[in-house]
Amino acid sequence: MRRGAPAGRRILAALLAAASAAALAACGDVLQDTPIPHNLLESLVITRFPVFWVGASFNGLNITEIAHDPGGAFSIQYGDCLQGGQSTCVTPLRVITSPDNGFIPGQQAAGRAIRLRGVPARVVASGNTVILAAGPVVVDVYAQNPRLAIAAARTLVAINMADSPGTSLPTPLPDTGFGSTQLPGQAPPPLRTLLVKRRPERRVRRRARGARRSSSG
Repeated sequence: MRRGAPAGRRILAALLAAASAAALAACGDVLQDTPIPHNLLESLVITRFPVFWVGASFNGLNITEIAHDPGGAFSIQYGDCLQGGQSTCVTPLRVITSPDNGFIPGQQAAGRAIRLRGVPARVVASGNTVILAAGPVVVDVYAQNPRLAIAAARTLVAINMADSPGTSLPTPLPDTGFGSTQLPGQAPPPLRTLLVKRRPERRVRRRARGARRSSSG
C-alpha cells in the first residue's frame, strides 16, 4: 500500500491478510471456523465506539473469527478451536468489546480487582479472564491460561482509533445508556394502516328512495 494511505485502510489491509491466513489454515483443520466476511472486517474500522483487539495476530495466533452480536458487541477470536466446533468453539484467545458499559460481567464472580494500564480491571475464572472498562466500552479477554490473558490485556488497542499497545487506556465513562437504547435492527417493522373501502351508502340510499318513488307513481 502506498505511503500516506489512511490508517483505516492500513488496518483493513492487515485484517484482510489475517483473514486470508485463517482461510488457508482452515484447509487442514476440521475445527477451524469459516473465513471472515470482508464486510464484517470493514465494520470494525467504521464503528462509532472503540473496538479493541491485539493485532492481526498475537503470540502466533491469527484472527480466525469476527462476530457482531445483536446487542452491538464485537468478538474477535484468535487461533483454532481447541475443542468443539462452530457453535461450541473453545479458542485460545477471544477479545470481546461491548458498548453497553452499564453492565460489567463477572462483578459477582470470585476473583480479584487490579489496576491495569490506568483503569480498574477484574481477573476471574482462575485468571483466564480479564475484564476492564475503557472509555465508553467494556472489554473482556478470555484465554486458555492466565499468562495469555494478562499479556493480551496489556496489549489491547482500539482498532478504529489512534492507539499504541501498553499505553494508558481511556478513563471509564459513566453509563452511556447504550444497553437501554433500541438498535435499528431491533425495531419492529412500522405498522401500516389498512385502507378499508367503505361502501357508497349515500348512493345506495338514493337509489332505494328513487325506486320507492317510481313504484308509488
